[in-house]
Amino acid sequence: MNKKAGLLFYVFLFLFIFVVMFPFLWILLASIKPATELFGDKAFTPFSDHPTFKNYVSVFVNYPFLRYMWNSFIVSVITTLYTVFVASFAAYAIARLNFKGKSFILGLVLSVTMFPQIATISPIYIFMKDLGLTNSYLGLIIPYTTITLPLSIWILVTFFRKIPFDLEEAAKMDGATLLQTYWKVIFPLAGPGIFTTAILVFIAAWNEFLFALTINTDEHYKTVPVGIAMFQGQYTIPWGEISAATIVITVPLVLFVLLFQRRIVSGLTSGSVKE
Repeated sequence: MNKKAGLLFYVFLFLFIFVVMFPFLWILLASIKPATELFGDKAFTPFSDHPTFKNYVSVFVNYPFLRYMWNSFIVSVITTLYTVFVASFAAYAIARLNFKGKSFILGLVLSVTMFPQIATISPIYIFMKDLGLTNSYLGLIIPYTTITLPLSIWILVTFFRKIPFDLEEAAKMDGATLLQTYWKVIFPLAGPGIFTTAILVFIAAWNEFLFALTINTDEHYKTVPVGIAMFQGQYTIPWGEISAATIVITVPLVLFVLLFQRRIVSGLTSGSVKE
């Protein structure tokens, strides 16, 4: 029986949404304020008397912001494609094949996701420097893969386990090899899970800051999070430009998540209910 939500529910729902969205809304309002209203008596006034888009123009004119966005896009896309490709094979093997040590491998993968980035940054930086991969796209793609691969495997394992084994057995009886069964039967059925994983990996790579700050110090290879952090000068912090740049890189991700929220929720909750 479905119970109708009361007024109190909507009040709490509105307050919850307001609290969650408040930082983003405040940054949005700050991005259209002139510099004179970002400090002093009007600093805590929500709405500006003289709204302006100069901060948005300054982000693209006075900083190599398009270069930062291009670097983030290249690194995130390649990381997503490579991670999903490797994770799909690993998850398929864990979910569908019988071999010893599956539980140990899954536990090892889970433990890797718990490693704090700060604990791994030093050896990874030395490794990348010795290979000559600092200040390059590949220097970020490799560590990003190590970060996102464990979670991707866990998500995809739950999807592969939900696919009926009868389909795989039927393909084998028709003479399909293991690889043909994977590409022609299993992979298309796991499409929603793979798509969800790709979205999560892309967002994680797009927002990553610590590795990008440490490994790529050259201006030509800085990503968006690092580029925005470097907006501040020796004596000033351009909060207006920082707010505008934050809005520019956040809005596409928010729209992307809203557009595919059903797939993301489906991917994250897959396997939580036994059928």
